[in-house]
Amino acid sequence: MHHASSATLRQVLGVIGTSGSGKTTLLEFLIARLADRGLKVNVIKHSHHDLELEPPRKDSARLRMAGAAEVMVASPFRYAIVHELRGAPEPTLEQQLARLSPADLTLLEGFKKYPIDKLEVYRRGQGREPLYPHDPHVVAVASDLPRPAELPDSTVWLDLNAPLDVLDWLLALVEKKRADLSLPA
Repeated sequence: MHHASSATLRQVLGVIGTSGSGKTTLLEFLIARLADRGLKVNVIKHSHHDLELEPPRKDSARLRMAGAAEVMVASPFRYAIVHELRGAPEPTLEQQLARLSPADLTLLEGFKKYPIDKLEVYRRGQGREPLYPHDPHVVAVASDLPRPAELPDSTVWLDLNAPLDVLDWLLALVEKKRADLSLPA
């Protein structure tokens, strides 16, 4: 089993929550403001579904379906690599992180079961229990509910309806991670 290095994991934050909780909306807000401040942010979005990134009749899809292990589609504006697993196991988180270029922060959407620091997005009326009581890696919760009295002091409670407060918390976390990485091991 592969484990991500501690240096790599200190630059990573998982964002978890049930479908419809607002994870992607919050991430869009945070990423835009972090980028405006000159920070480089990477994102890995985990999906349990098959990925179709290009229309089936396009050249790149045809080449992939013909048997290419990887197809890179490149333009003057962006590029994408489609790697066909063809029955091989899903890459570990460490392997996925290694494929990305260096960044100030890598945000992971999903990856609920991985032992990484996480921000849970929890919204009232989801009809599901929050994840934070059962996951010691949840370091903060962004919610539209008041802070529960039984929440450990070590878990930060953020107002989901005040995304600038979530941004301030995340900026402080990035600075702490940056400072931690500059310390000798």
